[in-house]
Parts: sequence; structure tokens; C-alpha cells
Amino acid sequence: MTAQAALRSDHADLLREARLEAYSTPIEDFHPGAPRLFQSDTIWPWFERLRKEAPVHYCTKAPIEPYWSVTRYHDIMHVDTNHALFSSDVSNGGIMIRDVPPGYEWPSFIAMDEPRHGEQRKTVQPMFTPEHLDEMAVLIRQRSAKVLDSLPRNETFNWVEKVSIELTTQMLATLFDFPFEERRKLTRWSDVSTALPKSGIVSSEEERRRELGDCAETFGRMWKQRQAEPGRDLISMMAHSEATRHMTPDNLMGNLILLIVGGNDTTRNTMTASVLALNENPAEYQKLRDNPALIETMVPEVIRWQTPLAHMRRTALVDTELGGKTIRKGDRVVMWYVSGNRDEEVIENPDAFIIDRKRPRIHLSFGFGIHRCVGMRLAELQLRIVWQEILKRFDRIEVVGEPKRVYSSFVRGYESLPVRIPG
Repeated sequence: MTAQAALRSDHADLLREARLEAYSTPIEDFHPGAPRLFQSDTIWPWFERLRKEAPVHYCTKAPIEPYWSVTRYHDIMHVDTNHALFSSDVSNGGIMIRDVPPGYEWPSFIAMDEPRHGEQRKTVQPMFTPEHLDEMAVLIRQRSAKVLDSLPRNETFNWVEKVSIELTTQMLATLFDFPFEERRKLTRWSDVSTALPKSGIVSSEEERRRELGDCAETFGRMWKQRQAEPGRDLISMMAHSEATRHMTPDNLMGNLILLIVGGNDTTRNTMTASVLALNENPAEYQKLRDNPALIETMVPEVIRWQTPLAHMRRTALVDTELGGKTIRKGDRVVMWYVSGNRDEEVIENPDAFIIDRKRPRIHLSFGFGIHRCVGMRLAELQLRIVWQEILKRFDRIEVVGEPKRVYSSFVRGYESLPVRIPG
């Protein structure tokens, strides 16, 4: 049995056990936001049952405040596109299943309601215009080629560390015009900002505050510098826009963390997922090698299959009804993008990874409505280019060990993926 076949067999065994647990647990006891289910990648039968039996489900058995789970595609779309009914504002709890911890109530445009949201979002949009993306494509290709050419042959290495983190961190440094030799700080701050206490990323709340304090201090200095000497980076854009130039330090920090996490997690974890998905589906990998033009549809399919941010949360602004359930003003409402992306009523054969789907872009991974991901075209561009360059160089990249996934029900990410490139 090949390494890939053994890994697929082990995962199938885990899913069988998870299915038994999911279908024997009373549905009123479900806590689909339990991070352990995401770290073990055994969430699927839990969401499958919710979509069938309780698509709008109220969880009261979690170690956090009660929350509604919205698990079907069209219900998620309803919540996501009705910002007058459902708030993203940090003052109402923010965008994650857990309320923002005291001391971290940093406003960002993804965690704002209108009109402030639109005003601040428009400030950074010019970074992601087609014209600017065309300019960045040249740099992305050069860097992808350099990183891929440096990879070892015939020995095991961690794809996350050597490729996914390195390429996304280089891009973040460019977007912020951040000191290139210190770019790994950006990855670290991204991880620290979303880490749960049991994740092992930070050992204490004091450590998190200290590291994010260093982030705030660093960007505070850069902000003052760009006010005096503007460039073409995101900080300069915000420092010289009427909507953002007078931001409070907390508002600045909120927007910076948003842009760091958004630029880091989506691309980094989908880049890793693409290697894993192709190894788990060797017929699709062969299809891609035979026809590299399929990169165009493979990229959105990987983004759907992975769903790098599993959920977004809203807070009900008024009493409302969804899926036959009454949601009260102040209730937290969790849109499970990861479940909506496997909704059998909308996506044909949703559990399969199919790189030439006819309509690959109907996925929910970037959200919809006013909060749709501002950098989604850049994420797709990076993924397309890196796979174009991979196919020029390597016949295959072999996964040779179990991926280590992040302990989180928000970020669907990877700490490591052991791979080998045959020489």
C-alpha cells in the first residue's frame, strides 16, 4: 500500500467512528463548533446530520454562550446578505463564534456595520483592482519560481513551512511594505491573533497581549512614517484616506489584524490543501497533469473543498425567523460556510473533489454581501500562479505523512504537511 493510500484508509476509519458518534448523539446536544472536530477533520457527519434534521440549530451545550448554527447554503446566504438584520459589529460580539475577549475590541471594517464599514473598506480596495493585480502577478511568479526551485528532492520536508507560509508572508510584506527580513513576524501575529487557549500557539493570555502589543507598536511607527512619506502600500492608503486617516489606534489595529489574517490564512491554507486534495484524489491529479489549463477551475474548487475560514458569526439586531425557528434580538448566529459548501441541495456530489466542476465559483468561502472578501482575486491569483509553476517543474508532489491541523473552529488550517518530491 502506498503512503497516500494508507493515509486515505486511516482517514476513512476516523470518519466512520465520527459518523457513529454524530448519529448516536442527541441532536439537542450537538456542539458543532467544538475545535477538536476540526483538528481531527471529523466535522463532516455532524454537519451532514444538521443539514438533514436541524439546519438552523440552537446549541446550549457548549462551554461558550449559546449560539445558532446555520448550515444550509441558502440560509447562510440569507444571513450573509441581510446586514440590516444581522450585525457584524465588534460592539455586538464580532465575527467569530466566541465573543471578542475583553481588551481586544478592535474595530475593523469586517467587524463594522454600515455606514462605517463601506467607508473604510473602500480605502483599501484600490490595492486589489485588476490593473494592480496584473502588476503583482509578475512579482508573484518570480517569487514562486524562486521558492519552488529551492525545494529539496527525494527527502521529506514540511510544505506548510517551506512553501505556503513563505509565499504568503512575502506577499503580506509587499502589501504593507513591511521590512522584508522581518516578514515572519506577520505570520506569527496572524497566528497569535486567532489562536485559542488550548491551541499551543501561545502559552498564556499575557504572552498574546505582549506579542500583539509589539505588533501595534511596530505598525504605529510605520503609520507615522507613511503619513510623512506615503508609498503604494496598504498603510499609506489608510494613512491618507479621509475615511481612515483619523482612525483611533484600536481601529488601526483592528484593520491591520484583519488584513494580516485575511492575507495569510486563506491563501496559505488553501495552498497546502491543494497538495493534500490532489494526493487524496490521484485521478484528479492525473487530470491536472494531463491538462494544466484546469488550474482555472481547480483553484475555486480547492477553496470550496478546504473552506479556509469555517464560519462567520453575526448578531441578530431584531427578532426574526429563519428555517422555521425564531431568532431573538441579541442572539449569536453562526454561518457555517464549511457546511454550506457541502450542501447537497446546491452543489452536486459536494464531498467529492472535482477539479473541472462546471460552476466552481458558487462556493461560500469568500462570503457574500457587503463583507465579501476584498482580497479574493489576489488569493486566487497566487494559487493559480504557484500551480502553473509547480506543473512546469514537478511531475508530482507526494504527501508522505498525516497533516497536522490547527486547533480551531474558525481557521481551517495546517501546521504541517510532510511531502516528498521525487528527483
